[in-house]
Amino acid sequence: MRDNLDKYRRDLSELTKLGEEMLVDLSLRDAAGDREQQKIADRVKGSFERNYQRWYTEAVAVVGQLIHARAAEFERLYMGEAKRRLIDAETYNIQDWLTGRRAPADGSGKPAFNDLLAVSMRLKMQLDILRSAEARLESSLFDVRQLVQADLFDSQLDACRELAARGFLRAAGTVAGVVLEKHLWQVAKSHGVVVRHSEPTLNDFNDHLKKAGLLDVPIWRQIQRLADIRNLCGHQKHREPRGKEVKEMIEGVDGIIRTLY
Repeated sequence: MRDNLDKYRRDLSELTKLGEEMLVDLSLRDAAGDREQQKIADRVKGSFERNYQRWYTEAVAVVGQLIHARAAEFERLYMGEAKRRLIDAETYNIQDWLTGRRAPADGSGKPAFNDLLAVSMRLKMQLDILRSAEARLESSLFDVRQLVQADLFDSQLDACRELAARGFLRAAGTVAGVVLEKHLWQVAKSHGVVVRHSEPTLNDFNDHLKKAGLLDVPIWRQIQRLADIRNLCGHQKHREPRGKEVKEMIEGVDGIIRTLY
């Protein structure tokens, strides 16, 4: 367990350092500094454009896992609101900058706002959220079992793939179903969702998480489908499961445990 925690701590620390480097890159652009500042600017030049997309992909996953309540805010700082009527300093976002969109001109032909400052501020806010995730990892309130459990689920799904490859389709689908059920139980527990059944099923967890607003309709329906496959694999009175169904089960479970926290 300690080795796993240390690995997550190192990875998160490196992610934070890269975010800080990208922020320095933006902050020192177009700034007249001394020779030492110029050396730093030259060293990190272009870091933001080179590294942001990879950094964002990893950082948003970390935020979603450690401080789920801030994940939507983190995402909005990158892509903004889905619908906006105009582009100004309030609605400009990081995605705008990376796709080459700059501040529109005002009546005098000058930029209507400082787009470099706007994108820098949004990156700084994302970095602050990531730092709070780092603090969350160190907090005694964080349940380290979730991190260890993720590693365990990965190994169990690898075993399911091996069983399926050897033709043990029922066993592979059944074990994958157990992994999904345990994960949904953990998600419900983490978010305080109470499932009032003595022996809750996959569909029980699925329905309660949807009612709590933790699942959208497509994911809820996907889990319903996976529950059907799991039941097919677990009951001998039904027809034999097909290979493509068991593969759908395993890969579907893999996707859900990596994106639903």
